[in-house]
Amino acid sequence: MAQNKLWGGRFTQPTDKFVEEFTASIEFDQRLYAYDIQGSKAHAEMLGRQAIIEVADANQIIAGLSDILKEIKAGKIEFTVELEDIHMNIEARLIERIGAVGGKLHTGRSRNDQVALDIRLYLRDEIDAILAYLTALENSLLKQAEQNLDVIMPGFTHLQTAQPILYSHHMLAYREMIVRDAGRLLDLRARFNVMPLGAGALAGTTFPIDREWVAEKLGFDGVTRNSLDSVSDRDFAIEFCSFASILMMHLSRLSEELVLWSSSSFNFIELSDAFCTGSSIMPQKKNPDVPELVRGKTGRVYGNMMSMLTLMKSLPLAYNKDMQEDKEPLFDSIDTVKGSLKIFADMIDQMQVKGDNMRSAASNGFSTATDVADYCVRKGLPFRQAHEVVGKTVRYCVETGKDIPELSLEEFRSFCELIEADIYDYVTLEASVNARKATGGTAREAVEREIDRARNEQAAKKITGQ
Repeated sequence: MAQNKLWGGRFTQPTDKFVEEFTASIEFDQRLYAYDIQGSKAHAEMLGRQAIIEVADANQIIAGLSDILKEIKAGKIEFTVELEDIHMNIEARLIERIGAVGGKLHTGRSRNDQVALDIRLYLRDEIDAILAYLTALENSLLKQAEQNLDVIMPGFTHLQTAQPILYSHHMLAYREMIVRDAGRLLDLRARFNVMPLGAGALAGTTFPIDREWVAEKLGFDGVTRNSLDSVSDRDFAIEFCSFASILMMHLSRLSEELVLWSSSSFNFIELSDAFCTGSSIMPQKKNPDVPELVRGKTGRVYGNMMSMLTLMKSLPLAYNKDMQEDKEPLFDSIDTVKGSLKIFADMIDQMQVKGDNMRSAASNGFSTATDVADYCVRKGLPFRQAHEVVGKTVRYCVETGKDIPELSLEEFRSFCELIEADIYDYVTLEASVNARKATGGTAREAVEREIDRARNEQAAKKITGQ
């Protein structure tokens, strides 16, 4: 006879032991237990309301599920691979506790729509948690910007000194990325917050269920509209992995800069000891392990996204066992994102800025050369000619070991007779930075406007509950 499985009626031989272990998902899907019970309680209540089962039976099922939830939280239930997954482990325990009436719970549903429901319930809560972590990181970046408004640093292109900018402006650039990441996550949450339960195995159910009532009970905005798509859709998981990949790319870029800035060659920042480690052989070392590890973890999140895309690319409708493989990359991406965001927000919040070193670096590399070109343009010289004039000026500075602000008026005029004594009002670091006042520029007044706008946006989100 077949083993005593909930689906064993069709079979005459027991499942091979290794096949049992190979096909089981309980080792990783057990984290869905609370959501499986949440969905099952709503489903049972609906079955009673619709007179599909007796109300007394529904109430007994709901009470039994509540007891099982307490048992799981107390660590009193040992999940087994023989029962394959979290759904069958819970259902088997329910039947064990309340008898045959527990078997009525599965009326009008399938594991196919059940797991689709559980994942959505789980991911919805995880998204809300991640949005809170994103807000914390945004606050840390804003705090850095607010506390260091007078710090000038070199802006880079090609990792070469380009133009002086405010350090605050640099931090706000990453804040823009985080805000976009949060927007992507909110879009995803709104799009996938529809309930698949009621799709059955693939074709719906013959029982007079009330899907809309269950959806409202579970906090969904509506129900899915096609039973085939309901059980075979994993777009939301792929979208989450895509969001996670873009977010980790942003964190990895910032990580790279923190690694560089904390090095002795740059010496722009000091990371708290709490986020660094030492060397087993070199006692002077203070290694930026956290940003390095976040930079490294980006690769595994990219891999998870490719796993999801590859998993789904050739699956015919509707459900296939392959889809069991959706959970591990999704779960891993969630865990990685949450850990990275939490530690990053705290690290940025405690980061110390070495403003004098940043300013000194901004003074090197002829960072105000573009301002000389702009000056010449305002005096009537076409930009291309101004560009050539400044290029020759910089070459002269390299040859003489001078920086642009150190040139005499006569030296300036040897390259362009349009230059007058007011040139010195344009080539200081402060003048260069504060000349860029347009929206999105690095001038202090522009940066202050952006900080105010960011704080107002946060206040508005709190009011609307986003």
